[in-house]
Amino acid sequence: MTIKTTNAIKTLKHSLLALSLFSSFNLLAQTQVIHAGTLLQVAGEKPLTKQTIIISDGKISSIQKGFVSAEKIAKDAQLIDLSSSFVMAGLMDMHVHLQGELGPKNDSQALRMSDADVLMQSAFNAKKTLMAGFTTVRDLGASAEQIFALRDGIAKGWIEGPRVIAAGTSVSVTGGHGDVDGLSPDILVMRTSKTVCDGPYDCRRATRRAIKFGADVIKITSTGGVLSDTNTGTGQQMADDELKEVVAAAHALGRKVASHAHAADGINAALRAGVDSIEHGSYANKESVKLFKKSGAYLVPTLMAGDTVVSLAKNTNFMSEAIKAKAIRVGADMIDNFKNAFKSGVKIAYGTDSGVSPHGNNGKEGVLMARAGMKNSEILKSATVYGADLIGMSTSLGTIEQGKIADIIAFDGNPLKNIEELLDVDFVMKGGKIVK
Repeated sequence: MTIKTTNAIKTLKHSLLALSLFSSFNLLAQTQVIHAGTLLQVAGEKPLTKQTIIISDGKISSIQKGFVSAEKIAKDAQLIDLSSSFVMAGLMDMHVHLQGELGPKNDSQALRMSDADVLMQSAFNAKKTLMAGFTTVRDLGASAEQIFALRDGIAKGWIEGPRVIAAGTSVSVTGGHGDVDGLSPDILVMRTSKTVCDGPYDCRRATRRAIKFGADVIKITSTGGVLSDTNTGTGQQMADDELKEVVAAAHALGRKVASHAHAADGINAALRAGVDSIEHGSYANKESVKLFKKSGAYLVPTLMAGDTVVSLAKNTNFMSEAIKAKAIRVGADMIDNFKNAFKSGVKIAYGTDSGVSPHGNNGKEGVLMARAGMKNSEILKSATVYGADLIGMSTSLGTIEQGKIADIIAFDGNPLKNIEELLDVDFVMKGGKIVK
């Protein structure tokens, strides 16, 4: 009995040692070799077959034709066999909110959860997002200190999650979308962000403050919003002179500006002010299309948000009547306006507004885009090439090319033929580290 127990312990120790060595292999192996059955190097271009991707220290060092054996590359090279898979660059979601998720307990959670709780929930949501194949995200609205800590913790390798480009709190006008609402007056005062502003010079201050405390990008709210618990509508709320000052201040300090905007007046005012992207763009009109093309700004459509709020408004009872009315009207209209935008040649960057919709289900945005008539190849381009361009990281992300960061995902199926493959990513590598 003693001998059997000793042998069992030895076996267990050997198994644990092997598992430990395997799990840390990514850290030990300087060279990794991927055999890619189908390789989409650049979304929008024709995929290649039977390619070998060579990765050194987290970056793509070269791509070779055929399946080159790992031993020929380096003695200690790690072979990653994706010879039966469709391989492409990691996906990018240009509009998420990692700190929460829309639901009936939001009010009580806001009162009961500590800042530490919020950070832990954010880490949980970030991991789900990464497992879904999204290796880079733009978080457009969150408690600043917590989201910046999450961003930095991921960058340092302390926790697993996508690369985060974070805005922190929105630059918003008093009483507008992005300001706190729907609570008792004393709590409204206590929870009002210091990036809420009034007038052009105060909004300049708020922009500079956001950057001082860590914002990678400035998020503004030029119009009302669906989920503001107030009946202030979805028209323009931030004035033209305020918009111009925010954009000027942000660009002067090297930050891009993303504008939440539903109604055409707010979309067009933001575009004239020089924003870099419009989020939602629900009622873009002919003038909007001209301004998009003239400025080169991106539309981030967030169709999932519209789809989600319509369903919740019709099938649940936790929304106020003001929110329900806006949700049903705006959510139902988003698809047609998106169709018009991409057919008119507006540049589209993939974005879900996850946090309104469940985290980890980010691939559904692509399914909704396809249902609206967008080609699968253009959807993949919006989630890689255009995402990298929008965040100013095209030299390091967005494609599988020599010198770029090894953010690589793979599918058993082919998303160019079936876009629903985006819902089932089978392999995820971020910066040369296998995470799924």
